[in-house]
Amino acid sequence: MNPFEILRFAAGGLAANKVRSALTMLGVLIGVAAVIILLAVGNGSSQSVKDSIEKLGTNALTVSSGGGFGSGGSTATSTKPLTVDDARALADPSAAPDVQSVAPEVTTSQTAIYDGTSHTVGQVVGTYPAYFEASNSKVAKGDYFSADDVLNSRKVAVIGSTTATDLFGTASPVGKKVVVGGTPFTVVGVLETKGGTGFQDPDDTVVAPLPTVQNAFTGFGPISQILVEAKSADATTPAQNEITTVLMAQHGIKDATALDFRVSSQESLLSTQSDTNKTFTVLLGAVAAISLLVGGIGITNIMLVTVTERTREIGIRKAIGAPKGVILGQFLAESTLLSLVGGGLGVLAGLIGSRFTIVGIKPVVIPESVWGAFAIAVAIGLFFGSYPANRAAGLRPIEALRHE
Repeated sequence: MNPFEILRFAAGGLAANKVRSALTMLGVLIGVAAVIILLAVGNGSSQSVKDSIEKLGTNALTVSSGGGFGSGGSTATSTKPLTVDDARALADPSAAPDVQSVAPEVTTSQTAIYDGTSHTVGQVVGTYPAYFEASNSKVAKGDYFSADDVLNSRKVAVIGSTTATDLFGTASPVGKKVVVGGTPFTVVGVLETKGGTGFQDPDDTVVAPLPTVQNAFTGFGPISQILVEAKSADATTPAQNEITTVLMAQHGIKDATALDFRVSSQESLLSTQSDTNKTFTVLLGAVAAISLLVGGIGITNIMLVTVTERTREIGIRKAIGAPKGVILGQFLAESTLLSLVGGGLGVLAGLIGSRFTIVGIKPVVIPESVWGAFAIAVAIGLFFGSYPANRAAGLRPIEALRHE
């Protein structure tokens, strides 16, 4: 029997039980599609965070409280929170000559209301005007708030494009009053759209003077973080060292291995994000691989049933001279055909599913995952079909013919 005849017999065997064959292929289809889509979601999430970090600008440094995670193994036993005084110390040009500007931040989430329309703002930021340049946030309409607005704690705000659209629709928000968390703010500007497909929309934001947000929402305690802009991209490393020296003096720290704060550059943020995302993607891939394994077990189950049902047929074929290899090849061809068709349809479903946004993330397909998932599906068909095929090939003709 030549390979074409083996393939024709295998196709005929599967066609004899269309519903059963289709359900078995469905298991493989779901497994392959899950691998492609989940790995694409992990890759898309990584790309989104990377884009957001890069949009901060090449000169930006972020100072945050805490020394345990991502600080190179700090031995700090207690953590002193960051304060506005720390930010003022960093703004001293004699202590930190490579620092261009400093913007302390407090963040919270509040509900904004305008003319009966309510919207939960993702991030309400209280900061200084230097925040806009350091975070690469440009105004598309209106203007920024000024240092005078900060000194006088004026209730003014610059809002993101998503917030503007959700609250004001197509109307211009500049000059209008919006109530944020029960406090009325006058909108003085709308930021340019940054875009993003991650869990948090960077354009869903309200930026207001620091003392105004502290007075209305967070209180005058610790701040969330300090955004620092170095004088140039080449000055980020010396600026990072100056920040460390100044804050060690501010916090009374003498041991450089016991820092209770972190200074993160864009490069270190990208590195940390990359490590985190690899773990996330591997986890998603493992979950998807389990579903592919379950599909393979389904092939074994169905092929065992097929061998049992066709025992007499196997006996007749062996009685008229069919060698063991032909019987083995026929059932292996059936199991491989199941995984081949199921895997091909799974690739198609995975590529189509990856075109849709999933939980706010635009999936980015990894080409290797497509070929890899398809190859593994075919290998699974061969592996899980080998036991039923060996069982069929090992039947003795006389016992097979007696089978009822």
